[in-house]
Order: sequence, then structure tokens, then C-alpha cells
Amino acid sequence: QLTLVESGGGSVQTGGSLRLSCTASESTFSQYSLGWFRQAPGKQREGVAIIDRSSAPQYADFVKGRFTISRDNAKTSLYLEMNHLEPEDTAMYYCAAVHSPVPLFHDNWYTYWGQGTQVTVSS
Repeated sequence: QLTLVESGGGSVQTGGSLRLSCTASESTFSQYSLGWFRQAPGKQREGVAIIDRSSAPQYADFVKGRFTISRDNAKTSLYLEMNHLEPEDTAMYYCAAVHSPVPLFHDNWYTYWGQGTQVTVSS
């Protein structure tokens, strides 16, 4: 059973930056593909960025060039560096994991989820 704990959310102004972290409970972390998802009030959860076991990233179009996903298997941690934040980025952000070499942007692909961390961007 993999436990994920997110941190790093907060409130920033437009154009600001935040770095989200997600720490996993198991040393087998390197065997998982991972993703960051977000959900704004009244909206469906959407994929933000995903990363496979070899650290190859993929991004949703709306964050390309602004967000960077990375992982550190030695620290069993996943990160999301968010720059040039916009009010539209306001949401609860979740990290997710699946024991597979393939990450997908479909949230139902993932087995394990963190509790979420809130990101609020004000104009």
C-alpha cells in the first residue's frame, strides 16, 4: 500500500511561483509512474503533468512552458515546479501513482492518491 502526502501549496499573486512536493511511503517508489492532477470547484479533475519510471515528462497544453514535473527516487518524492501562475491555476492539486511503466492523463488509471494541497492564485 503506497501512501502519498502532498505539501507546498499556498496563496500567491498572478505571476508567482510555487513548488509542490509529494512524498511516498515505499522504497519501491521507482517502480511507479506518477502524475499531478488538479480539481477546481465545480470542475472535473484534470491531468496537469505526468512522468514515467525513467523520468520522461508529459504536460497538459495549458501548463507547457510554465510547470515542470520531476521525481527523485532516492527521496521517494515527486515535484511540481509552477511558475507564471495564473488565477485559472487555482485548484486542489493531487499527486497520483500507478504501478506501471506507462503514465496516462486519465485519472482512473491511477491506484494511489494523496490528500491534496490547495493552490490559490489571486489577480
